[in-house]
Amino acid sequence: MAIVDHTATEWKSAAKRAERIAIVLRVLLWVMLLAGVVASLAPFYLMIVMSLKTPGEVASTGPWELPRVLQWSNYEKILTNENAPFFMFLRNSIIIASVSTVGVLLSSSMVAYGFARLKFPGRDRLFILLLSTMMLPSIVTMVPQYVLWKYLGWVDTFYPLTIPAFFGGGAYNIFLLRQFLMGIPRDIDEAALLDGASHSQIFWNFMMPNMGPALATVGIFCFIYNWKDFQGPLIILNSPEKQTLELGLQTYRAMNQNQWELLMAGSVIVMIPIIFLFLAGQRYFVKGIVMTGIK
Repeated sequence: MAIVDHTATEWKSAAKRAERIAIVLRVLLWVMLLAGVVASLAPFYLMIVMSLKTPGEVASTGPWELPRVLQWSNYEKILTNENAPFFMFLRNSIIIASVSTVGVLLSSSMVAYGFARLKFPGRDRLFILLLSTMMLPSIVTMVPQYVLWKYLGWVDTFYPLTIPAFFGGGAYNIFLLRQFLMGIPRDIDEAALLDGASHSQIFWNFMMPNMGPALATVGIFCFIYNWKDFQGPLIILNSPEKQTLELGLQTYRAMNQNQWELLMAGSVIVMIPIIFLFLAGQRYFVKGIVMTGIK
């Protein structure tokens, strides 16, 4: 009996030690997560605080200090500035980001379906070749692409920023959708083929409805990339009336170098659509990331 009691006591003490260790690890995890949240939100806090200050407060107070009086007029000034028409830049950004996103979703899903569900000679080698393009820096193809756009007469138009999205959609997007399609049972294809359905019918009627989370993930990535793209519009677009929001903010910064409060107000406005888009598609975004590659 003494041996049994001693063993039971050891088990209880070991269980208590394990419980204490688990609590400490949980606290450390929460501290690390909280530190990550603070580090991620700090730039947004600084941007919002500076956008609500007067020019004197921006120059005399620290960046972390709250404004004495909220200057909402800064947002009105940036929206109604005649030298940098904000709504014209907004329209251009919406056109480029929306059209490019639609093109990427259509083309990348079709290519991914071919790699995931069709069997043809050299499929795997071609897919490896496609993935290898992800290691090619964009700076290497910048000059050849510009020469091509100039030959086609597309410089200073939206075509180079939208039309290529309808031809493939990018290796990363294809890879993401292909991995998602690989997890869908092939019984659906076989049953549909036995019923006389073609591959186009299978793609539109069966695969596309089931690819919602993955398509939402790709769509969010693509829209944010095109919305925040600076290099592409800088090289292609020359006319002021065709500039995007990113170029417009840089133009406004060059014209008003010391008005940081207005520049921060414009940056906040540019970030608002992205934040709402992510919040609206967060559930599908997380689901698409989690389910990609799971069979």
